[in-house]
Amino acid sequence: MTTESTDLEPRADRRAWIGLGVLAAGLSMIVVDGTIVGVALPVIITDLDLDLTDAQWVNSVYSVVFAALLLTAGRLGDRLGRRNMFILGVLVFLAGSVFAALATNATSLIIARVIQGVGGAFVLPTTLSSVNATFRGKDRIVAFAVWGAVISGMAAVGPLLGGWLTTYFTWPWIFIVNVPIGIAVIIGALYAVRETKATITEPGLDVDGLLLSAIGFGGVIFALIEGQSLGWWKPIAPFSVFGLEWPADAPVSVVPVVGAIGLASLVLFVVWERHRARGSHRSAILDLSLFSVPTFSWGNLTALTVAIGEFGLLLVLPLFLVNALGLTTMGAGLVLAAMALGAFASGAAARHVAGAIGAPKTVILGLALEAVGVVVVALFISATVSPWLLAVLLAVYGAGLGLASAQLTGTVLADIPAEKSGQGSATQSTVRQLGAALGSAVLGAVLSVSLAQNLSDSLEPVTAVPPPVQEQLVTATRDSAGGTISGLREQGEEGKLGPSGPEVTAALSEGFGDSTRTSLFVASGFLALGLVSATALNARSRKET
Repeated sequence: MTTESTDLEPRADRRAWIGLGVLAAGLSMIVVDGTIVGVALPVIITDLDLDLTDAQWVNSVYSVVFAALLLTAGRLGDRLGRRNMFILGVLVFLAGSVFAALATNATSLIIARVIQGVGGAFVLPTTLSSVNATFRGKDRIVAFAVWGAVISGMAAVGPLLGGWLTTYFTWPWIFIVNVPIGIAVIIGALYAVRETKATITEPGLDVDGLLLSAIGFGGVIFALIEGQSLGWWKPIAPFSVFGLEWPADAPVSVVPVVGAIGLASLVLFVVWERHRARGSHRSAILDLSLFSVPTFSWGNLTALTVAIGEFGLLLVLPLFLVNALGLTTMGAGLVLAAMALGAFASGAAARHVAGAIGAPKTVILGLALEAVGVVVVALFISATVSPWLLAVLLAVYGAGLGLASAQLTGTVLADIPAEKSGQGSATQSTVRQLGAALGSAVLGAVLSVSLAQNLSDSLEPVTAVPPPVQEQLVTATRDSAGGTISGLREQGEEGKLGPSGPEVTAALSEGFGDSTRTSLFVASGFLALGLVSATALNARSRKET
């Protein structure tokens, strides 16, 4: 689109801008909830007696459900009205928040997070498609920048807010705080957000596609999370669900079976969507023709790989800061808040940077800062590192986060027509949430595998503790995601280990730091892949201008 034609586009009125603020508030609520849990996890693990697998599910099931339902939610918003679906999503999200605050064990908390994920799945795509349908020309550029800044900035604010609420109140408050905000958002939406719909001529709702995508995403995430506890190939523990049990003496673990079912379902999902769109001409929740647009396909690949690195980081770092480094949840939140400061500062400047060098190059610059920031943090990680040094290094990462996120959304959807904005935004959001779920699963698995080796190595020089006890300490520390270290630190020399307690605590902390470093290097690898695909995105953008 030329500058002249952009200037001729109708400008948004005051109600539209107020509506953007309401949509941003609703978006902030669900984005924060995707990251606020991480910093509170060490406390939740202790309070509800969770293990590392439970913690991974609490952290990732929200994103799994999000990813499974986003495409359908975006399509329903296009059909039934985006404001209606936005309000419905906020109501469901609030119900899930209340249930999460009342949770008394792993199962009830995970179910509550599922409900929150359902609500969030209806909120996120309707905000972006509403922005795309409401604003035009220069106003749309500004509105996209606001949306992207909220995504990046509020994701980074989550850990600080979680640390503050957990420290000065209790962990259920990280969910209770959503209630008054959600009520205000619903009132604001009724007043300021205009109802928009898309003209859809294809008949039917794609229920089969929804089921296949849900089974596919759920199966793959299940395999990644449960592999360490149930066995990647040979079963090492029984698995029970709905009264059915997969025994520990089975010839093969349930993990590769469910993983294979997940992958097969995703393949069938793509085949089915192609069939609905081309053969039967019925409504499909995934419009595969969108991926014929180079900027859309490369942009989504970038979003996927980057989200894996970003959200995996937000699982691993709080566990290290609280358990290995010995910070309070508030202290960990303050360290992680440096990301938010960097993200907000660069997010505000992203539009001007994009005006000077273009949005695709701004994404490249942001991802380069992210990748470098994570590598440097990994190099400095140890059980004795200064938290303030980590905060400074994380601010560099946050600056990259703000630049990349603020411009990536608009770049991905730049060539998608307005009538397909619901599909486009829902697809992009699905990719990002899938990346978030994969990030928690992959980095959690890397952390778990690394802990098994590094904790043993770090304890080996502690000759005062016999090997059987060392093995028990390694298992307990890995299963508790480091919570055992905090308990030993509080006991000092008064615990069961006696005078060896502080030495064991230091050794376990160092082993946890080594495992965190490995996890961060893996996260930086995914960010580097995102940087490569962003370079291809930039090349495609130049060809089309």
